[in-house]
Amino acid sequence: MGSSSEVISTIVKKWREHPPSSYSLKVDNFKQLEKSTTCSDDKYRSRLFSSGGYNWRLIVYPQGNKKDNGKGFISMYVEIESKSLTSAPQREVFAELIFFVYNKKENKYFTIQDAEAKRFNALKTVWGLQQVLPYDAFSKPENGYVFEGDQCEFGVEVTVPSPLTKWEILSFNEKLQDPKFSWSVKKFSQLKEDKYISNTFAMGERKWVLWLYPKGDSRVDGKWLSLFLVLADSETLKVDEKILAQANLLVLNPLGSNHFEAKINKWHNDENLGWGWNKLLSLAEVRKSYLDKEDALNVEIEFEAVSSTKYSPII
Repeated sequence: MGSSSEVISTIVKKWREHPPSSYSLKVDNFKQLEKSTTCSDDKYRSRLFSSGGYNWRLIVYPQGNKKDNGKGFISMYVEIESKSLTSAPQREVFAELIFFVYNKKENKYFTIQDAEAKRFNALKTVWGLQQVLPYDAFSKPENGYVFEGDQCEFGVEVTVPSPLTKWEILSFNEKLQDPKFSWSVKKFSQLKEDKYISNTFAMGERKWVLWLYPKGDSRVDGKWLSLFLVLADSETLKVDEKILAQANLLVLNPLGSNHFEAKINKWHNDENLGWGWNKLLSLAEVRKSYLDKEDALNVEIEFEAVSSTKYSPII
């Protein structure tokens, strides 16, 4: 079992055939590059290049950045232009960095990156890796990084992820102010219509109705009571929008006990605005146990939770 203090490296190294997409620095004489950096704080700074809407520079330390534990290595960094930060709407930029060193022997690029995106801002304009390759391994021609005399190539890919614009926030309202709705269907035995609709009631920022089929809906043989919880006609759902309703339905026994109970836990969407039971109770059971002295069928639904979702973009 690993220690709780174990540090997991985020450095990823691999070979790649295609060149860097952001910037390439090809050097004709590596030894002269080394000499030139003695008067520029041991580093070479490239020209500005653009990526992700910002301007950057590639920085190479041919003999390592000694101030950053890079002695004995090739060190590589990326610097964001300060003007890019001050002219941008946001004052910080996240970027993913991949550094490249070409290898002639392999005819591929050695790449190394820290898998974590880096945050550039006014206080931190430079990010990179102090130990890209050991200097001794890089400088030996037989290893392929220095070739055809004293040539070499460095590069970088700077990827700026697009700002987050697509999101959703899913909430479940479990503290409904008045979670119950009761419906008394009068003179049940004399009902003639195929379907009856309750009054509209509000629950969880939505409006609902109950649909009751006193002789069953079209999918049953007329010996059953069918009942459905449906979003009211005034509720229109957007494409791919959905609402969860969790509720207990009771068909009340007039003696005050042995109520018939059914649970609903369903998502309502633009393709199916209602859920329920086409065989809730047999009509024989309804007549035997659930009609009161005035021939009324009393139904009660109590909600446990109703979901709501905020999202962007609205489609």
